[in-house]
Amino acid sequence: MTTPTQATQRRGLMLVLSSPSGAGKTTISRALLEADAQIAMSVSVTTRAPRPGEVDGRDYHFVSVERFQDMIEGCQLLEHARVFDNYYGTPRGPVNDVLSGGRDVLFDIDWQGTQQMAQNARDDLVSIFILPPSVEELERRLKARAQDSAEVVAKRMAKASDEISHWAEYDYIVVNRDIEASVASVRAILDAERLRRFRQVGLIDFVKRLRRE
Repeated sequence: MTTPTQATQRRGLMLVLSSPSGAGKTTISRALLEADAQIAMSVSVTTRAPRPGEVDGRDYHFVSVERFQDMIEGCQLLEHARVFDNYYGTPRGPVNDVLSGGRDVLFDIDWQGTQQMAQNARDDLVSIFILPPSVEELERRLKARAQDSAEVVAKRMAKASDEISHWAEYDYIVVNRDIEASVASVRAILDAERLRRFRQVGLIDFVKRLRRE
């Protein structure tokens, strides 16, 4: 007996997770990557110099400013931004190769990058915004990480309000009260989006065969 999964293929999707710092986005992303071999992390292109231990093609694609500008002009980036004196962006070609192969690509980008991706590849995009359960809990988590000074924590908290204001631009909202439950929610969204009709390549022909049999 032929099953739909045997008869059809799936185009991958672009899964964007955004959140204010400390809301749990990185932890959720790591859990997804560890649990699901069908998800690949997007590798950005940047004009900054490699840091010790970073590998070109694994951590970033390191390019010159001139090359980056050529990529912008050639519409080779799904999104890009200037951060201080360096440029960062998402190369379109490698992402499309992964999607065409039936795998998904995970993105850790902010609301501005998400807006650009929605303009350039809306059909492939699934966006999720991770919210903290409260402002007090967000601040507690930032302090508990013990990675930043009090000044940096204050700056992150000040920025959080602006980031949260863009929640309505996303397809899904997950309030991260419990990390395991939040990971399960994101996985449920991913499972459902993978079954969307328009992502199942060959489905029309498969249904036609079913009707003839």
